[in-house]
Order: sequence, then C-alpha cells, then structure tokens
Amino acid sequence: MTGVPHVTLNNGVTIPQLGLGVFQVPSETTSEVVVAALDAGYRSVDTAAAYGNEADVGRGLAASGVPREDVFVTTKLWNTDQGYDAALRAFDASVTALGLDVLDLYLIHWPAPGKDLYLDTWRALERLLGERRVRAIGVSNFQPAHLTRLIERSDTVPAVNQIELHPLLQQAGLRAFHAEHGIATEAWSPLAQGKVLKDPAVAAIAERHGKSPAQVVLRWHVQLGDIVIPKSVTPARIRGNIDVFDFELSAEDMAAITALETGKRLGPDPDAFG
Repeated sequence: MTGVPHVTLNNGVTIPQLGLGVFQVPSETTSEVVVAALDAGYRSVDTAAAYGNEADVGRGLAASGVPREDVFVTTKLWNTDQGYDAALRAFDASVTALGLDVLDLYLIHWPAPGKDLYLDTWRALERLLGERRVRAIGVSNFQPAHLTRLIERSDTVPAVNQIELHPLLQQAGLRAFHAEHGIATEAWSPLAQGKVLKDPAVAAIAERHGKSPAQVVLRWHVQLGDIVIPKSVTPARIRGNIDVFDFELSAEDMAAITALETGKRLGPDPDAFG
C-alpha cells in the first residue's frame, strides 16, 4: 500500500490527505476503531465535541502505541459553545477529553448565523493559535459570505473549511473560493452516505481498475485535491479506504464521476442551521 500524501495548510502545517472520521461511531466502539485505523496506516483522526466520542478517540490514540507527534488530531466546537469565553472553555474540555496538550486542528463546526457569534468565536481560536495550544485553526460548513466576513474582520485566514462534499454535491464555487484564498477543502460525507456506490458509472470504473466503488470515489476526491475523512467501523473497509494511492483515474473517469452532480445536500443548510 502506498503511503498517504500530505497537504500543506496556509500556515505551513501539514495534514494527511486521508484520515479517519468518527461521526456516528458509537462511543463503545470508537477506541477500537481508532486503533484499527492507526494499525492500517492512518495518521489523522477527525472528531467533534458534538459526536460524544472525544474521550474514546483519546483512549484509542493512547492504546495504539503510535507516537503522539505522528498523529494529526482534529476536533470541532459545537454551536452551543460559540462566543469568545465559551469557546475557550469548550476547547479546554475537548483537549482534556482527548488527553492532549496540543491539538493539531480546531474547527468551528457550523457558522450558526442565527447566533451571529462566529466572529467572537474565531477571536478565541486565534488566541489559542497564538498561545500554541493548537497548530492550525479553521471552520466547517462555512459559505462564501461567512468566510468573506471572517477574513475581512480578522487577522487569520482559516486553514481549512470542512464541508459536505461528494459526487452528488461538488460545491465547485466554494472550492474555487477556497483556492483563491488559500483555504484547504476537506470533505465530510465523501461517499454520500453510500448513495453513489451503486451508480453504474462508478461500478464500471471500479471494475476497470480492480478497485471497489468506495475506493474509486475516494480517489476522485484525492485527485481533486480534497482532504478526505471517510468513516467506517469495519476493519476491512477501514483498510480499503486508505488503499487509494496506488492507482489513478483518467480524465474520462473523473468526468464520469463529476457528471453525477445533483446539487442536493444530505446534511443541513449552513445558512439556516444552528
């Protein structure tokens, strides 16, 4: 299996291009899933306060035997913790649960525009970055208008925007905005909750390459330049999801997957949620 390449963020920190996501992984199995992923070669784990499994991720990291400095750990601040002081408290709670002194990446989980607190929240994240308690800061589910406001009214451009992104919702305009401003694109729900895996075009491409449909879709993300965090609790699928760096999709393959765009979200609307 070929090693996972790294993406360099706008502050020079590097993140593995493919990592493990643990959204909806039950607390009682999260630690063993993390151990299985690290054993399979993953070196990035993405969690969030809202997932309720940060402590279990921490136990998995500790049990794995992989040195701390070799694993990139991301977590996210939930909507109810937005605001300057609340964000600082939430960060303390998250790193305590994870058992870490320094976090690699901290994200505002949603803009929650109805609260209108994400600018104050961002100031707290900038403070944590300045104090070197976190190596990089970013956002999740932010739209161009949210990002523009943040960039114009702060000193730090987000290193990452983690967004719903898959062949059914490709967010080309938002990805172009990211590229223009030096923001890395990270894809959540990269397999569209499995909805694209039975598509005839994807199946045909998988058969040609001797790969699974999931591997083909993850490879599509990689070739777009996305950071991607597929979730699985099955050891065989965990191993399969990272085994996507030894083949390449042709321009025709990429176009066939790109043609699956529907523009429809599977998750909430960032302009209305929270």
